[in-house]
Amino acid sequence: MKFGRIPLTIALLFVGLVAVNYLASALPYRVDATAEHIYSLSPGTHAILDKLEEPVRLDFYFSASTAGLPISIKNYAARVQEMLRQYVRASHGHLELVVTDPKPDTPAEEKATAAGVAGQPLSNGDRVYFGLVATLADQQQVIAFFSPQREQFLEYDLSQVIYRIQQFNRPKLGLLTSLPLRGAMDMMAMQSGRMPRSQLVLSEWERSFEIVDVQASATELPAGLDALAIIHPQNVSEKLQFAIDQFLLAGKPVFLAVDPSSRTMADQGQRNGMMGGPPPGTASDLPKLLGGWGLEYKPADVIGDPDNATPVQTGAGVVSRLPIWINLTSANLNRTALPTSQLRSLLFIEPGAVALKPGSALTFTPLATTSAQSGTVPAMTLQFSPPEEAGKDITASGSKTIAALVEGKFKSAFPDGLPADEPAKNVAPKDGKPADAAKVAIKDAAKPGVATLKESKTKSTLIIVADSDWLMDDYSVRRMSFLGMQSAEPLNDNLAFASNAIEFLSGSQDLISIRGKASSDRPFTVVRRMEAEAQRQYQERLTALEARLTEVQNKLTELQGKKTEGNRLIATPEMEKAIDEFQKQESEMRGERRQIRAALRHGIEVLENSLIVINLLAPAVIVILFGLWYHRQRRHSAGSAPKVP
Repeated sequence: MKFGRIPLTIALLFVGLVAVNYLASALPYRVDATAEHIYSLSPGTHAILDKLEEPVRLDFYFSASTAGLPISIKNYAARVQEMLRQYVRASHGHLELVVTDPKPDTPAEEKATAAGVAGQPLSNGDRVYFGLVATLADQQQVIAFFSPQREQFLEYDLSQVIYRIQQFNRPKLGLLTSLPLRGAMDMMAMQSGRMPRSQLVLSEWERSFEIVDVQASATELPAGLDALAIIHPQNVSEKLQFAIDQFLLAGKPVFLAVDPSSRTMADQGQRNGMMGGPPPGTASDLPKLLGGWGLEYKPADVIGDPDNATPVQTGAGVVSRLPIWINLTSANLNRTALPTSQLRSLLFIEPGAVALKPGSALTFTPLATTSAQSGTVPAMTLQFSPPEEAGKDITASGSKTIAALVEGKFKSAFPDGLPADEPAKNVAPKDGKPADAAKVAIKDAAKPGVATLKESKTKSTLIIVADSDWLMDDYSVRRMSFLGMQSAEPLNDNLAFASNAIEFLSGSQDLISIRGKASSDRPFTVVRRMEAEAQRQYQERLTALEARLTEVQNKLTELQGKKTEGNRLIATPEMEKAIDEFQKQESEMRGERRQIRAALRHGIEVLENSLIVINLLAPAVIVILFGLWYHRQRRHSAGSAPKVP
């Protein structure tokens, strides 16, 4: 009898397990135990859904019946469909989800193709459809294909589709830049015959804004701009600077990225140099505007931060930590400011620092700051030495601000009004006295009809970043191809910060909390601190070694002596002694370097092994302790129960 109960017990347990899972999946409530709540809808998504006034139809196309689908696609499709169901539940009846399997040669396939959902070919010749069409009245927004590489942006993409379908007119974003964001046709591209590719940050901005290009030589800004982005400005005309000044003072938001040392422009200069072209400028600044607005920025100084140095493979398999390539984590980002509140990682390449001038009444909110071990390096030295050499000269001088939000009533950088084109050379005298040409020009520029603001009308908003390379694909994403579709995997939150900043300035703050989920990278801060400390020790000893090597080499030059007729070097006893000393020092230094690396590896390996043991044993220990406690409780209950006579 007991044996016969075992199969029945197992069967009942199985049925119970299935029933519990089914009921759990059917319930409208979920528990998200992840640290960043990446499986919960963000407040921004709820705000967007609450603003829906008209019903929106979501047509989700997925080729579930297609044979040979990769398991990664199937799993991701289930993830997307479950996320869409969460949207429907949170929309208060304004969203309708329709799931369709567009089988080959069916009206469903034709409808998906006509709407813009892209069918991607598989190796067996079949096509897989995996996209979304949102429809509101006669408006449509499409996600052509859900790429698994973009899973970190899933909620943002879905919310953006719903947000954009409610926007009949996109806001205008003016863009003034000297960087090749649009993939400028340089000499290398012309020689290779390949069309240049726009940077992904531009594509991200174009999702929500109408981009209006502004030339540095222009004398005024295009009409109707809602926001302005200035990236690595160079050779900006003074009249355009005046227009920017007035734009900010009028209450329109400005995003500004200057750079003391643009690695992008330096690399482009090397390519142009190989082709015989002129090198572009690597530094950018708007001294009249920044100084007039009450901000400090030194384009001659690059910030280095040994504690947040980025590991880079510099060649021959050697990994070096570059302190002027600064990888900031959440501890260095402002957790209360909306543009950075939920970001996890930002990478800046040879950045500068910004600060508020003493006595300024503006509100200066740092968004990204370095550690207390930060220092400065002259930007000029980077043109003559590789980045890995720059860390030797860093002296800690305190935390620096790389990015900041500046708000308040700005003073005009042009208190005398619109600047003249050129001072007049022949000005008619007035009352028999010669007139000052510059004053006449300023007076003419300030005639009625030319609006000149001396101070902000209300509150003006500026986001300034002392770096521009962080916007480029090379430092923000890894581009790849999946089933013929080009996609990009984020390396950090650089793109998220770029979109957050522009959306914050343009007044659309609902999407910002969603953007914060872009990165799931969790850097091991303990290991990073160990590596930074070992790097400092290694760097100090390496610097001492190089100083001794230089001294020995100088001595060798002095002792080189005479050469024979065959141009052969005569090794004097003094030279042989110097060479022996050099070899001895080199051997000792190699031994010290091995000891440092071994100590670093030992500490990290001990820490990793300890964590592995804890992770393996902790669940078993918890189960055993719970079992012992439960057994003890049962015995206690059985012993205290009244006995039946």
